[in-house]
Amino acid sequence: MLRIKLGNTWVDENSSTYFIADISANHDGDLDRAKILIRLAAKAGANAAKFQNFQAPEIVSEYGFSTMREQLSHQTKWKKSVYQIYKDATLPREWTAELKAECDNACIDYFSTPYDLETVDFLDQYVPYFKIGSGDITWPELIIKIANKGKPVLLATGASNICDVRRAVKIIRSINSKLILMQCNTNYTGNSDNFRYINLNVLKLYKTMFEDVVLGLSDHTSGHATVLGAVALGARVVEKHFSDDTSREGPDHPFSMTPETWRKMVDRTRELEFALGSIDKDIEDNERQTVILQRRCLRASKELKAGTIITRDLISVLRPAPRDAIFPYDLDKIIGMVLRKDLQKGEHLRWDMLDGQQQTQLLKSYENHIF
Repeated sequence: MLRIKLGNTWVDENSSTYFIADISANHDGDLDRAKILIRLAAKAGANAAKFQNFQAPEIVSEYGFSTMREQLSHQTKWKKSVYQIYKDATLPREWTAELKAECDNACIDYFSTPYDLETVDFLDQYVPYFKIGSGDITWPELIIKIANKGKPVLLATGASNICDVRRAVKIIRSINSKLILMQCNTNYTGNSDNFRYINLNVLKLYKTMFEDVVLGLSDHTSGHATVLGAVALGARVVEKHFSDDTSREGPDHPFSMTPETWRKMVDRTRELEFALGSIDKDIEDNERQTVILQRRCLRASKELKAGTIITRDLISVLRPAPRDAIFPYDLDKIIGMVLRKDLQKGEHLRWDMLDGQQQTQLLKSYENHIF
């Protein structure tokens, strides 16, 4: 079983879920606001605060987007050009040390996704692991550079087919065994219809196809259904966008979670983790009393005298069932046995009340008499 250390937390298929609050561009260009969001995420139960390090000229083509006939998907709601949105959302590099220090003070991990080759080198001194975003799953050059850093790699697989995933996984694992493979759907519209396209069962495919990976989920839906379903299917790293106000202007605010909804997500997930429990089936400690109350045992259907030969009509099958009682699955075994002591009506039978040797002798006498 693969275990991966993310910051100070070990993650594997039996661990608690590791939650990543993707603050992304929700800092709105304000360092103090970014720090506030870190503290809020920590208080809400996040294990890590994530940012995104990109420079507009290194991630989008101004010419390419300006010559598109129309904006697509979630970008149709953007009031500025795509290039300008990315430029405005750029995280100043000089913030990095302060953001990490803020995360350290809040006792959560700091990391950021790099979107160009040079930024991988820059972030290496600050982050305990790297993430490859869904949009870069077809860029082997970046994948190789990140994998060669020797740190755990989170690979998001949104808007990809299985060939894309297999290619990227093969590249990473040829260099680095510490891989967290994350199912993802990269529709950021916040439309409730998106639940139809999440395909959490892909996690089953990943578990079958790729041995020794930790499963994860990068999600942009509202509510908790997707996260809870993913955890039930084995995901142990979950990433969601985080903001303190989803009505704020900005590309990521509308589909982000708030401190209140984040806390509920974490709490519900912890309940689910407890509920998933063990694969062993046994009577649990909190059932030790109810098993007595709800199970039936064998009881005398009327007053019985010592020496009585047990027949079916002398037995009632009733609750409760004390630990020393004879259970209904042994009913056939006691038929024909001899009672050693008087029983009150309703009193439960115990094995020490019955004599099998006398039963055998009586049956032999009965057979000799008949034959």
